[in-house]
Amino acid sequence: MTEAYLGIDTGSISTKGVVIDEDRTIVARSYLWTEGNPMQAARRVIEDLGSQIDHGAVQVQAVGTTGSARRLVGAMTDAAVVKNEITTHAVGTTYLHPDVRTIFEIGGQDSKIICVEGGIAVDYAMNTLCAAGTGAFLSSQAHRLGLEVEQFGDIALASKRPANIAARCTVFAESDLVHKIQMGYSREDIVAGLCKAVASNYLNNVGKGKKVAAPVVFQGGVSKNAGVVRAFEDALGMEVLVDADGHLMGAFGAALLAADAAPTAATKPFDFDVAEFEFKTREIECGKCTNHCEIICVYRDGEIIDAWGNRCEKGAVKTAR
Repeated sequence: MTEAYLGIDTGSISTKGVVIDEDRTIVARSYLWTEGNPMQAARRVIEDLGSQIDHGAVQVQAVGTTGSARRLVGAMTDAAVVKNEITTHAVGTTYLHPDVRTIFEIGGQDSKIICVEGGIAVDYAMNTLCAAGTGAFLSSQAHRLGLEVEQFGDIALASKRPANIAARCTVFAESDLVHKIQMGYSREDIVAGLCKAVASNYLNNVGKGKKVAAPVVFQGGVSKNAGVVRAFEDALGMEVLVDADGHLMGAFGAALLAADAAPTAATKPFDFDVAEFEFKTREIECGKCTNHCEIICVYRDGEIIDAWGNRCEKGAVKTAR
């Protein structure tokens, strides 16, 4: 029986999952839309991953979770490791690129930069509440142009003179986009301008004050856009590396951490049938002190398995674990 490890990265737009074997090689991968329901998205990813492996030959020993819903999905899967995205992206990337110095990551609604020295993340920054310059921004502009966002890369690479489009704010970008269309700019130059604006927005906001040192690795769904990759390379004057599984790096890092934790983790081997359980969450307000904490309770088949949100012992909830 081959020992394996599962990593799940649940974000606001997409949920990613990988299964790695004893050699830390990805043997199953899944990328699905979250659709506003992280619990259901995690279940669908687990089902998808389970369909890709031979259950008679592979046994998942431990689970790691990351992303905005990491604790929720961690409770569902009895995860051995629950870590933030900065940690998992750094772990996954340094495993594949031991000499990496800078990590760019742009997802559906957030983006981050991680600075690495000696294989250790020493600094990072994330975008604010504004989603300008993210995957959602590009998707919105693609819709306005009557294009699929997947077409952007090839169209942008055909441009000779990218249009200058302001991307610090989605509202201003759309106004500028309409203006450029009315002025007669070609579709190629407009699309290339949008890609250039994404790179510029990222470097001037998320990357502001950070030293971008080579090698640079670009990750997240937007890294699949060749136009944005070229825009980064033009702006930086250096090569930007993109891995085939770069959009899964958070899940990969979570799986690596689960593999490290497995020998001492007090968890049972993972059963893919967990996707068949009924999971629900419930929010309660604790009135036992003046904090009035909002406590999130997670139930599996009607039995409470985890809870968090209390700021003192009075709000502790007894669980089945």
